[in-house]
Amino acid sequence: MLHVYIACFLACLFAVPAMAQQSEDLNFASGLEQFQNIRRMLPSYLDNIGLRMLEERKHRVEHLATIEDVNRRRTYLREQMLEDLGGFPDRTPLNARVVGVLERTGYRIEKIIFDSQPHFYVTANLYLPTTGRPPYPAILFPLGHERGGKTNPIWQQMLASLATKGFVALTWDPIGQGERLQIYDEDLRESKVGDSTTEHTVVGTQCMLVGDHLARYTIWDGMRALDYLLTRKEVDPARIGLTGNSGGGTHTAYIAALDDRIQVAAPSCYITSWRLMLDTIGPQDAEQTFPFWLQEGLDYPDYLYAFAPKPYLLLSAIRDFFPIAGARETFAEAQKVYSAIGAKEKLGMVEADDGHGYNKTRRLAAYDWFGRWLKGTGDTDPEPRIEMATPEELRCTPTGQVSTSLGGESVFTLNQKRLEKLKANYPTPPEDLLRKVREAIRYEPASGPLQVKSYGAISRSGYHIEKLIYESEPGVLIPSLLYVPDAGGSKKAAVLMVTGEGKAASAVEAEQLATSGTIVLSIDARGIGETKVNTDANSREFDRYFGDFSDIMTALLVGKTMVGMRALDISRGLDLLVSRKEVDPNRVYGYGEDAGALPLLYASVLDGRIRRVVLNGMLVSYESVVNSRVHRRILEGVAPGMLKSYDLQDLVAALAPRDVWIVGGTDPLGHELPASEVKKEYRRALEVFSTQRASQAIHIKDRSPDQDATTFYREFTAAVR
Repeated sequence: MLHVYIACFLACLFAVPAMAQQSEDLNFASGLEQFQNIRRMLPSYLDNIGLRMLEERKHRVEHLATIEDVNRRRTYLREQMLEDLGGFPDRTPLNARVVGVLERTGYRIEKIIFDSQPHFYVTANLYLPTTGRPPYPAILFPLGHERGGKTNPIWQQMLASLATKGFVALTWDPIGQGERLQIYDEDLRESKVGDSTTEHTVVGTQCMLVGDHLARYTIWDGMRALDYLLTRKEVDPARIGLTGNSGGGTHTAYIAALDDRIQVAAPSCYITSWRLMLDTIGPQDAEQTFPFWLQEGLDYPDYLYAFAPKPYLLLSAIRDFFPIAGARETFAEAQKVYSAIGAKEKLGMVEADDGHGYNKTRRLAAYDWFGRWLKGTGDTDPEPRIEMATPEELRCTPTGQVSTSLGGESVFTLNQKRLEKLKANYPTPPEDLLRKVREAIRYEPASGPLQVKSYGAISRSGYHIEKLIYESEPGVLIPSLLYVPDAGGSKKAAVLMVTGEGKAASAVEAEQLATSGTIVLSIDARGIGETKVNTDANSREFDRYFGDFSDIMTALLVGKTMVGMRALDISRGLDLLVSRKEVDPNRVYGYGEDAGALPLLYASVLDGRIRRVVLNGMLVSYESVVNSRVHRRILEGVAPGMLKSYDLQDLVAALAPRDVWIVGGTDPLGHELPASEVKKEYRRALEVFSTQRASQAIHIKDRSPDQDATTFYREFTAAVR
């Protein structure tokens, strides 16, 4: 009915569509020097908010001077982390079992499986010294994103070296790696989505919808690994250290901040500062980014304060992608605090002139640090030669995958169970829904008069196009095109159009509406069209699944959401429309297509001036994301905890008795669903429309290429009945 068959219909009318001939006229950046950097507008806007929050944090922590101050900071960080994580699961029996042993000179490797949650299986390797006298000090070793999970040769080198030096060392496969792929493809023999960071973020999006964080699972695995370590008679529970690299450095920081049983910590290639992260690589995958972190006034040094005054060593690489300047910044801030509380010698930093990884210089520094604080004497001995085991020798399951050998739970199935409990509270009472929607998407209504600037007009047959830019909020400019029919003096119906490809790409649809006598405001909401960030060639695979990941996650860090910001852009566009003398304010409608549909739905719920709405190619439900192992380009429409209160059909129901068209609803991969399936998903909404005697106002339709577009436009823009 819309994008696909409109193009076909117009192609029959015009051999070369007029708008297509002059599409370059519809962009601002192509002709106006002041808009050449408009693609940097959104990241600059978000980064500036983040930097302002970091400056505010700096003033709050600069007076930390006593152990009482540090203890209060620890309490605050733990409270915020636990809230962001969604809390932890219950502590249930580990059901640990040794499934194999490898004998080596001076140590042995036990292959272990334990349940961090009931039937949520963790595959692990325990390195045990066979010389010296137990109980030994022990090292918990969370892994990074390197391929191979626990079988990676660098990890084997370090774990076996620790064992020969008299430490028990335990490592385990993280979610999405090694034997614990969550989206395993038996044909590919790897994750369906490729890299572990991609899998983490696919699964992390599902976690976010039910109000959790992926790190809820990964941190808990680490804490339960520590529970298991402390069951071993070979381990001295008073001498526990923790170290890992990259993602393992992340979890070293997390677990050390949350678990008092850790006595010494040494994260490698992770600690930096958010000021430098915003200026360089931006947020990383789902397990490494907490929503609202900067808004809550937290930064990397807070992990250290949560551990103080115990020994903490920062292991950094000068040529790491985690900026070394940020690591130095964090160390300098924390050093003042450690000195103030009388623990200066317990904070250290080692820099190596190399790249990312737990390279030899950092490994040697870690051996020395753990020897000093867990054995009472430093260790400057050379690293021993290690006999490497094959992946097959180290694996704990017959097939090399928990999913095909043991089955049990996955994050996917656990999320589904979490959702079933949440659904018991549906539907949210109407009087509470708007408040919960605003809270979920962090919607902030506009304040102050709308600022609009004109940049000329383009004449067309029967109408003209005004090129306008309005300021949605300070620092955010929205390029827009206003199509105004020339004929008639009466006030006209108006349509605000927001599409996933932007105003220039939707010119055909806008022209068709304008030639039918309707005013059209077609906008590039932030991050769309001309304001879309250019994709870096190195991140295209990640962007294929998540879109503008960096800005989406930075928005969450500073307490905003992409869908909430775009809903504001739409509401400000309505301000523009209703201010025009040609517009009938009682006939203002909304047309949202693809990535523009969800923000339009939210704007329509929150702004009653939109009297009718078309949602074309919109995701059918958030629940479908939780029930689908793989999804694409969903993250920009997601905010933490949405499914605690509502799904998309509840938002549609809130529009009753206004007219709503849901056309070509899609599954989480973007495939269109038959209208019959969409109607099943929207049962609650259909019931609400029926209760309000408005059954004829909700239209759920397929996108039919052979349908005449003019029929739809007459129906959509007809005078109010």
